[in-house]
Amino acid sequence: MELGMLALATALAIGLPAIATAYAQANIGAAGMGAIVEKPEVTATVIILVAIPETVVILGFTVAAMIILLLR
Repeated sequence: MELGMLALATALAIGLPAIATAYAQANIGAAGMGAIVEKPEVTATVIILVAIPETVVILGFTVAAMIILLLR
């Protein structure tokens, strides 16, 4: 039972931020491509804005690692 709860907690710690990041990146990417078509000099800014949500997944991975390593 305890191992199952740890597995569920780690899955949620990675899965939910990954879904949220995918949603955010899809919207940022679509808007960014529209902005690049109109103003090509914003390409670097759009790339940075698409990469920023990835930190949420990295944080989720860190929390999952802490759950596995510290609560085992």
